[in-house]
Amino acid sequence: MPVEINARYDGALRCKLTHMPSGSVIETDAPTDNCGRGERFSPTDLVASALATCILTTIGIVAQRKGWDVSGMRARVVKEMSAEPPRRIARLPVELWMPPSVPLEARQQIENTARACPVHKSLHPDIEAPVHIHWAS
Repeated sequence: MPVEINARYDGALRCKLTHMPSGSVIETDAPTDNCGRGERFSPTDLVASALATCILTTIGIVAQRKGWDVSGMRARVVKEMSAEPPRRIARLPVELWMPPSVPLEARQQIENTARACPVHKSLHPDIEAPVHIHWAS
C-alpha cells in the first residue's frame, strides 16, 4: 500500500516532513560538516535510523508471531560518510542487544531476520551494513 510523505523546505537548510496517514511530523537539518547547524536529524541520519528501526520492527513482527518476548531489545547504528567525493553514506554498522528472554532456538531466525529487513535489502550494495548481535546470557 503506498504511503504519502510530504516534504517542505523551510529555508536555512531545514525541511519538514509530514507522514500523511498519521499527521506525524519530522524536521531535518543539514549536518555541521555540510553547511548546517546539526540541530535535527539530517537526511542521511534518517537513513541510518530507518535501518535500525526496521531491523527492530521486523524482529518484533517475527517474535510476535512466534510468541518470543523481545521487549527491551535495542539497536545502535553508526553512520559513516565517505571520505572522498561523492558525499555518500559509506558504512552503517548496526549492533543489536537482545534481552535474556529470547529462547536459544530463536537466535538463528532472529539473525536471518535482522539481515533481511526491507531497509537493509534496499541499501545500495556499496554501503557496508554489517549487523552484530549481542545475546544476553
